[in-house]
Amino acid sequence: MRRTRYQQGNLQLVERKRGPRAWEYRWYETKADGKRKRRSLVVGSLDQYPNETAAKRAVASLLVNINSESPRFHLEAVIVQTLIEHYREKELSEDSNKTFATCETYKGYFRRWILPRWGNYRLKDVKSVAVEEWLRSLALSNGSKAKIRNIMHAVFNHAVRWEWHDRNPITQVRQSSKRMSIPTVLTMEEVERLLLHLEEPARTAVLVDVMTGLRVGELLALKWEDIDFEKFQIHVTRSISLQHVGECKTEASQKPVPLDARLAGALWHWRTICAYPRLEDWVFASPHAEGKQPYWPGTLNRWHLQPAVQAAGIQGRIGWHTFRRTYATLLKANGEDVKTVQELLRHANSLVTMNLYAQAVTQAKRTAQSRLVDMLFDENADQQSPRLIGTKRTYEKIIQQRKLLNDLASPTGFEPVLSP
Repeated sequence: MRRTRYQQGNLQLVERKRGPRAWEYRWYETKADGKRKRRSLVVGSLDQYPNETAAKRAVASLLVNINSESPRFHLEAVIVQTLIEHYREKELSEDSNKTFATCETYKGYFRRWILPRWGNYRLKDVKSVAVEEWLRSLALSNGSKAKIRNIMHAVFNHAVRWEWHDRNPITQVRQSSKRMSIPTVLTMEEVERLLLHLEEPARTAVLVDVMTGLRVGELLALKWEDIDFEKFQIHVTRSISLQHVGECKTEASQKPVPLDARLAGALWHWRTICAYPRLEDWVFASPHAEGKQPYWPGTLNRWHLQPAVQAAGIQGRIGWHTFRRTYATLLKANGEDVKTVQELLRHANSLVTMNLYAQAVTQAKRTAQSRLVDMLFDENADQQSPRLIGTKRTYEKIIQQRKLLNDLASPTGFEPVLSP
């Protein structure tokens, strides 16, 4: 039986007919019949990888794949950077089930936080307590820290799955995702003031967003063919992130969104005055891109939304996601049932709707409490109820004590200082 050998491969700088020189990696691949076949792969140009060390880092995950069945491989020290490169190749490729936005988010966290701190660590040297203390030292929100923790957990799960490591050290890392501040939610009066200070196309974009709860990626990915003015509904079929058009976040996100006739009228008005009204055009097409792409959310936010927020005198951090939260909160305050709110927001389950999005407004809380108090002190209630009589007697005693305090505190003894 042929012994499985450990390969280092061969990395060379080769000339190309067009363009700069490139790094080419060569190795042997064992086929199903046991025969070995020479393989090669162009890693990248000399501009991308200016030296051999950088090129070797790019092929580190490939080298791990080649030698995964070699006994010597298990004796080699795999570092976190190699693991992440392999994870990106297998889990964040175009063939993966993750959206483009998710892939870009993961890559950003790898590049900005995880690799600079843990990239050169061997897998066995990454300890739970050390990761926990590092997260605690970062000047980030709890949500961002929890995101880093969860990404590292997914990466080490990948290592366990490929049998590069026997356990996941991130499982024991404790990191709360509790918000440090309550997100801003607008009242209907604030929405009206904001719309008064907005100009097109931001005015229609905000109006549609706050009255439908669309995610900003879904809102800006709308085309006129997605707006059904006859059936009064919006077909959400795509989402855009970093100008990359892809699928929606979840299957539930692709459900049609109802469109009120007055909201449809506002959209129709925008279509009559915009420069790109054809069915295949973007609803919020960017004139700077000659209609080939929609506006960037940051552009509308920076040049339209934030100046209007200041002009309207609205306090708090206002962004595109504020309108989705506002939509959920106003629906809940309006007495809509949980299932309806969930369906309108197109969430996969109602827990996300109630726990993360909908907030009870102050007046709604006060009204809910008053309803319970009215039930307890109902004049038509059974006067023989011991619980009700005891509660009323306690209430009457409190009133008498407060009247007495008023009389003692008042200089004349007639004008009350405290109202009962």
